[in-house]
Amino acid sequence: MMKKTLLMFAVAAMTSMTASAQTAIVESTSCDNWFFGIEGGAATKTTHNALLKNVNPLAGIRFGRFFTPSVGLTIEGSAFFRDRQFGESETFVRASNVNILGTVNLSNWFGGYKGAPRPFEVIALAGPGWNHIFGKDASNDITAKVAIDFAFNLGKKRAWQLYLEPGIDFNLDHFANHSYFNINNSALQLLVGLNYKFKNSNGTHNFVTGVLRDQSEIDKLNASINDLRAANDAQAKQMSNDAKTIQQLKSELAAAKNVKPVQNIVKQVVNNNVLQPTVIFGLGKSTVDAAQMASVAMVAKYMKNHPNARLLIKGYASPEGNPELNQKLSEKRAQSVMDVLVKRYGVAANRLEIKGMGATDELFDEIDFNRVATFTDLTK
Repeated sequence: MMKKTLLMFAVAAMTSMTASAQTAIVESTSCDNWFFGIEGGAATKTTHNALLKNVNPLAGIRFGRFFTPSVGLTIEGSAFFRDRQFGESETFVRASNVNILGTVNLSNWFGGYKGAPRPFEVIALAGPGWNHIFGKDASNDITAKVAIDFAFNLGKKRAWQLYLEPGIDFNLDHFANHSYFNINNSALQLLVGLNYKFKNSNGTHNFVTGVLRDQSEIDKLNASINDLRAANDAQAKQMSNDAKTIQQLKSELAAAKNVKPVQNIVKQVVNNNVLQPTVIFGLGKSTVDAAQMASVAMVAKYMKNHPNARLLIKGYASPEGNPELNQKLSEKRAQSVMDVLVKRYGVAANRLEIKGMGATDELFDEIDFNRVATFTDLTK
């Protein structure tokens, strides 16, 4: 039976390697696809035994590697904390067992690997081991284990693997009539374990598949590369020509900076007899608002600083309304400004003249600004 089992594993390994060669699995490094796990469970003799009454608890660790999505190898170390039906030991750890197990992922072997582990997988394990019993009756035995894992790959990245493992462990040293795999010299095991798959160089925790290309696709890619190279060469040539043009323009600019421009000086005719301050009136108003007193004060200061100056105060109206009324309104505005200068600031009346200019829209672009009084120095 055991020979047939080992032969099945060998055939599975050969088939898996062939299948893996035919699939587009991305090549991994020697540091990829390693895993570490912990497990716990129980063992009991297979025959001539009350299964549940003589259960021996155990705990263990695993460390291994997947060579392909289907084939792997793991080293398992277990410690037994009771030895009913197996002998007598007075130590806390009654026995230990180390197995070297080959693994075959049956789900990937039969169903193929799709680029990521399935949520649920079935994995077969088999291999030799070494058992040691502690205490005064210490002994060492060669063993062999056959088991099957019902594994659940957890998490979005499938980095964790939870498994339930029923198995059978044969003691090969206690044989009769050369029956190495005697069921009477075996123990049943039931384990629950959790493996962590370390991160690989491909950025994931598992094997990844690549995209196979046929020759026509490769030829198209090469043609695209050649087109890009030609376009890049043309662009480089254009950039070289542009650089020459830029250098030429820089030279011309430097030469132009050394040429002194011919300046045409146009003399501006300035009307110095018109003073800058103006007094603005509201629509239909002829009284000087408090806001306009600053302009009148500036004119009064000018008259004080220039005692020989004589002013002509011109009043204007905006073009709205009757022309005769606008004429009278412009005269009133000029008179109103004169009264403020004489009565408030003490400017002599014989130094002032007034004139109503009527309606206009030519002094300023804004119509409202033409409701104004201006000042002209008659002595200039």
